[in-house]
Amino acid sequence: MSSLRPFCLTSWLAAPAAAMLLVLAPASQPRAQTRAAQATPAPAQPADPASAPPSQTTVAATSPDQRGITARAIDKVKEVAKSAGDIFSRVPCLPPKGGSKAMGTLPHVASKLVAGQPVVIVAFGSSSTAGFGASSPEFNYPNRLAAQLRRHYPTADITVVNAGVGGEDAPEMMKRLQTQVIDVHPDMVIWQVGTNAVLRNLDPGETAKMVEDGISRIQAAGGADIVLVDPQYSPAVNQRAESAGKMVKLLGKVAELRHVGIFPRFEVMREWHEKQAIPVEGFVIADGLHMNDWGYACFAQLLGDDIIHSVGQIKLGVNVPADVRAYRPM
Repeated sequence: MSSLRPFCLTSWLAAPAAAMLLVLAPASQPRAQTRAAQATPAPAQPADPASAPPSQTTVAATSPDQRGITARAIDKVKEVAKSAGDIFSRVPCLPPKGGSKAMGTLPHVASKLVAGQPVVIVAFGSSSTAGFGASSPEFNYPNRLAAQLRRHYPTADITVVNAGVGGEDAPEMMKRLQTQVIDVHPDMVIWQVGTNAVLRNLDPGETAKMVEDGISRIQAAGGADIVLVDPQYSPAVNQRAESAGKMVKLLGKVAELRHVGIFPRFEVMREWHEKQAIPVEGFVIADGLHMNDWGYACFAQLLGDDIIHSVGQIKLGVNVPADVRAYRPM
């Protein structure tokens, strides 16, 4: 793997073209503007195209030359998004060494799939769940996961709800746990949590307590399968290594105590870099925090593989103890 280098999608779109797209695109093209913002999330650019100065948007509406520049930039964004569909042909998504210890992880959702019943999965979290950094909404991890499961189970009724809100962590998530998770009556909840707590210097112990309380509420409401996702391995998180280490350890302990799954994202991403020789910029965008298309795609692929494996175990009639839930693809 040392000779392979991942393709960083954000490098396809030159910064000047992205800036023109954000500033110059007329109001009649909101989807193109959204894609550009996600493809090149630079802090200096306005997150919302509507925030561009009125004089700039007026020029775009009246200048044919500038409309031509905008159109070319839009075409470039579409080209980038299209190329993400075959992203693993350039750098494969390899399972962590040691394989996946996934047996018995997701009995509820697996049983529903085996029985041919509708399956609802809620992806709960912050910007990593919402998909900040992806070149298109279809390339965030919940949509990638849904696409993988639907390909594997073409006759199944599978819904993946994206309940990610950027900037949040456990305190804010607990306020919407009832309405956006429990009231949806999910068969599975993927709860990504802890990164913003590290960045905001929140007490890891308090975060763990809130997460444990949230798990108890989800379990009491119907027993959905739960998978926690710990912080990502990235430069911004690694700057607070002590806090990040405590968060990862505490979330693992909560998962063990509550008999739920955990996707050790920090360790998986660290293996991409340290053992698979993938440079950090190959799976993290320029802000040093959020994943890019390849990162989201590989994350979704590994998680989807575990769900598929769990379904296979139930079809084979494997008797798995009820308290075996720990998802650790290491």
